[in-house]
Amino acid sequence: MQTKLLDTVHSPSDLKRMSDRELSVLAREVRNEVIETVSQTGGHLGSSLGVVELTVAIHAVFNAPFDKLVWDVGHQCYPHKILTGRRNQMKTLRQTDGISGFTKRSESEYDPFGAAHSSTSISAALGFALARKHGQPTGDAIAVIGDGSISAGMAYEALNNAGSEKERLFVILNDNEMSIAPPVGAMSSYLSRVNSNDVFGKLKEIGESLDDHLPFKLRDHARRAKQLVTGTIGQATLFEELGFDYIGPIDGHDMEQLLSTLRAAKGRANGPVLIHVCTKKGYGYAPAENSADKYHGVSKFDVSTGVQKKTPANSPSYTSVFGKSLLAEAKEDNRVVAVTAAMPSGTGVDIMAKEYPRRVYDVGIAEQHAVTFAAGLAATGMKPFCAIYSTFLQRAYDQIVHDVALQNLPVRFAIDRAGLVGADGPTHGGILDISYMANMPNMTVMAASDEAELAHMVRTAAEYDDGPICFRYPRGTGPGVSVPTRGEPLEIGKGRVVKTGTDLAILSFGAHLEVALEAAQLLEQQGISVTVADARFAKPLDTDLVDNLVASHTAVLTLEQGSMGGFGAIVLQHLAMTGQLADGINIDTVFLPDRFIDQGSPDDMYRDAEMSLSHVFDRCINLLQRFDAQNSARSLQSVNNN
Repeated sequence: MQTKLLDTVHSPSDLKRMSDRELSVLAREVRNEVIETVSQTGGHLGSSLGVVELTVAIHAVFNAPFDKLVWDVGHQCYPHKILTGRRNQMKTLRQTDGISGFTKRSESEYDPFGAAHSSTSISAALGFALARKHGQPTGDAIAVIGDGSISAGMAYEALNNAGSEKERLFVILNDNEMSIAPPVGAMSSYLSRVNSNDVFGKLKEIGESLDDHLPFKLRDHARRAKQLVTGTIGQATLFEELGFDYIGPIDGHDMEQLLSTLRAAKGRANGPVLIHVCTKKGYGYAPAENSADKYHGVSKFDVSTGVQKKTPANSPSYTSVFGKSLLAEAKEDNRVVAVTAAMPSGTGVDIMAKEYPRRVYDVGIAEQHAVTFAAGLAATGMKPFCAIYSTFLQRAYDQIVHDVALQNLPVRFAIDRAGLVGADGPTHGGILDISYMANMPNMTVMAASDEAELAHMVRTAAEYDDGPICFRYPRGTGPGVSVPTRGEPLEIGKGRVVKTGTDLAILSFGAHLEVALEAAQLLEQQGISVTVADARFAKPLDTDLVDNLVASHTAVLTLEQGSMGGFGAIVLQHLAMTGQLADGINIDTVFLPDRFIDQGSPDDMYRDAEMSLSHVFDRCINLLQRFDAQNSARSLQSVNNN
């Protein structure tokens, strides 16, 4: 069997001894390796296939890890991982105790900056570049950012800052015209015009001498291409106006173009440079190229056919329940609109968009804008549902505070991916939203315990006009309860008792209710009578329900899929403010630990967090034993006193 070039690669330095032709062969081998790996693990396939040649070229030209390569988002980093000593670990990708699906500082010295959210790369790379200026031992900084990510405000801020600093920095714009949803807005149109206006690729001279690196016959073509893009004197590209030298667009799958351009840029740059590379998402694998989403995120699949091996769901996903419930509200009230940030299918608003396309707004990767835009809609009397993943909504915290809560505007926040999410790991785990939403004045905070409850909360939010309101729900499917065509409005601030007992009460907030009921069943096999209640609201808290549970049970345990400072803390604060804690009540709060949980299956992650069924059962037993111990101590003290 002929040895693969890839078998000889143990670090990027091994690419330096290869010829340009061998690097092209290596790229093909890396592409096949990515396809084979993701077919067994699932993951972000299309984006990784699109940057294979670019990844090989960058590592062949630059000197990582001394040079700092920063991938925006990081879902395109599989070829990078293969070339940086992690090839043998790729079969553990996105799995428990395996390697991350994104770049991660603790995983490799070749990952100088971790990422999984968009539009951070240029800011981070500029930090590395300026640290070099201050004498830190770091080389060149290279940011690779997609056309969707560069549309976000943070990327513009970084470009503006980098242009004014004039420090040597390389920004590679990976223009594949296909982010998770088709890129939205003026930047996408602008890049398309730049690309279509330049047949040969605009190779801007760096230091007035890049022409020297082109074959003689192509020099006139390059000058003509430059004129086509920049126009007459004073009509530069946007990037040039921001202070960058601009090179491109170039073919991101042509190794010769990539290598010559990167070598020229590295050799001549004395300030910030933007290299515009055009690629195709899913390139080199027909099923991905022909798929509408270019196989952005896939489950395990058959390599020969591309058919994914998805396990049929026994019940609809929470996301689809939200989407259908939102559509039901939209049919009843034409003031209902939806806003999302580049995730129409991920959040389920695409269901409404099919019937009411003019009432669904995808604003691109711009969560801050999405929230304030929704606030403006709400200020006119519209009923905006702002549908954003929990971890992405974090990016718009100030807008929620300043533009929504402070003005008491009735924006409805649909918070998907609440709790631990599985293979995407801690970057996508929605563990903070209970805390960061409940601490805002005027905000109403709900959490769905099952699919039907989610439908009820969508209806509740649609009819609530007294201020901002949010409801959280997890990724995946629920327990499989029947979902009404249209939910019923809930009484604000009122929970419900699901099961009645006498000894122990479990007060659950959100989707861990199913675990609470299973724990109650096990406890009752031990002769312990258990009440299970669904809080529904963290704010306003159902204080009557809490007081009744405390008064009528020997012990109370709260349960939530959120971090410390969340629902349990709210319950304890109420008990403290009403003097009930001083009475020595027996209470425990179960929440996610004060650390980030690495990727794995959701069950594995909750087990790691000590929130599995067995852990909840043990906490209940320990709580009751603590009560018995306290009673025994009191009895002994009473005897001694007598």
